[in-house]
Amino acid sequence: MTKHTQKLGVQWLFWACMAPWAWAQPSECGFIKDPDRQAYCRAVNGGSEAQCGFIRDSDLQARCRAESGGGASQCGFIRDKDAQASCRASVQNQRPATGSASSQCGFIQDTDQQAHCRATTGAGPGQCGFIRNPDLQAFCRAETGSGVGQCGFIKDRDMQAACRAKVRR
Repeated sequence: MTKHTQKLGVQWLFWACMAPWAWAQPSECGFIKDPDRQAYCRAVNGGSEAQCGFIRDSDLQARCRAESGGGASQCGFIRDKDAQASCRASVQNQRPATGSASSQCGFIQDTDQQAHCRATTGAGPGQCGFIRNPDLQAFCRAETGSGVGQCGFIKDRDMQAACRAKVRR
């Protein structure tokens, strides 16, 4: 795995983990510069599935539709296998009656993504310690109970804004 591929994987995981159960204020999403990521943030943080239509990246758009009401079947349109499994885990975590969300995490090959998936679908904050990327680790800690203060340790500005949007209630 090249450094560029690894960075793309971490970025995908980060944006993939923005889930609707956060109920953050969509105004926090306004600090995100990337228009696709901003629309995703708005859709999954109290907006509507209609926001997903503004997303140009087809994988992110499918994830957005899945997490904002379309269900796990939308995850099947995601080409990246790790992102597809992460999407299914996230959607199952929103609807616990549909099965064990963390079981989908086992299909993720990237170790950082897998640890993040496990942490956010039931295994708890201890899994965040296995994440090597410092931005993703801080995001993981913030969303698994350490609070919005962890978002301040994230260097990527878009990721930091998304973290605050997700963690603030």
